[in-house]
Amino acid sequence: MSQAKLGDTVSVHYTGKLEDGTVFDSSTDRDPLEFSLGDGNVIAGFEEAVIGMNLGDAKTVNIPSAQAYGPYQPELVMVVEREQFPSDLAVEIGQPLQIRHTSGQIIPVLVADVSEEDITLDANHPLAGQDLIFDIELIGIR
Repeated sequence: MSQAKLGDTVSVHYTGKLEDGTVFDSSTDRDPLEFSLGDGNVIAGFEEAVIGMNLGDAKTVNIPSAQAYGPYQPELVMVVEREQFPSDLAVEIGQPLQIRHTSGQIIPVLVADVSEEDITLDANHPLAGQDLIFDIELIGIR
């Protein structure tokens, strides 16, 4: 039986849940996720869970935040004066935006709070600080 190892390209179906059972993502109603083991294109804990699985295996894994999206970092929350934004931009809590760092890098952020004077932006990944649970089924290895 074929077993997933570093360098293999694998296809998996998965469902990702929070500890309270809330589903945050799933491939069950779409094409499977395909990635190469060792390329770092998925979170470390997910990749580690797939390595060693046999074709057709299914399992549930608990991935601590350190092996997922890391800890929540308060220093990635910034308050920006509203006048720094275009006057015609309607901003709402939870809205995704992109900002340009002084280095030129584009950084995705979420609007965390809005007041008359300021807009609070959060550059943490939405799942930062969360332990995650994944149901994984290995459906392809090449």
